[in-house]
Amino acid sequence: MDDKTIKNIIADNIRLERLRIRLTQEELAEKSEISTKYINKIEKYKANPSITIVVRICKALGVDLNTIYPM
Repeated sequence: MDDKTIKNIIADNIRLERLRIRLTQEELAEKSEISTKYINKIEKYKANPSITIVVRICKALGVDLNTIYPM
């Protein structure tokens, strides 16, 4: 699996979980202490977040890492 595919899977699952619990990008950014601009870049496949950032987003969404990146 190439990096782009992994990045896209993570981005899609973050967006799906965010929408599932009815959070805006701004709300997710605030809860995860990440800028709204960066959340937007992640969801549009323009950023490749570190594992630390993904974990912070998972905590803000109330899901575990396997939900965002099922292996």
